[in-house]
Amino acid sequence: MKIIEKYQLSEEDIDRIIGMAWEDRTPFEAIEVQFGLREAEVIRLMKQQLRLNNWKKWRARVQGRKTKHRKLRETGVERFKSKAQKAITQHRISKKKY
Repeated sequence: MKIIEKYQLSEEDIDRIIGMAWEDRTPFEAIEVQFGLREAEVIRLMKQQLRLNNWKKWRARVQGRKTKHRKLRETGVERFKSKAQKAITQHRISKKKY
């Protein structure tokens, strides 16, 4: 069963999960709290939704990253959203507006 069907995710939900997964300071636990998806399910969703090259870049980026795993984080870092967060629409990251 696909994760989208299991959790009844809308396109907006999928876009938001992908955005949160790309954000450096948003831990997988935050996605689980909001949407119910565990880390392994987020990884599968990303693999289903992203192009292969983008998925490989994302996996290389988040593997072992302290900010993506609450247990590895330094104490005192509690925010889920980066101030420099980019807008993400239709699974593509738009250019940052200044």
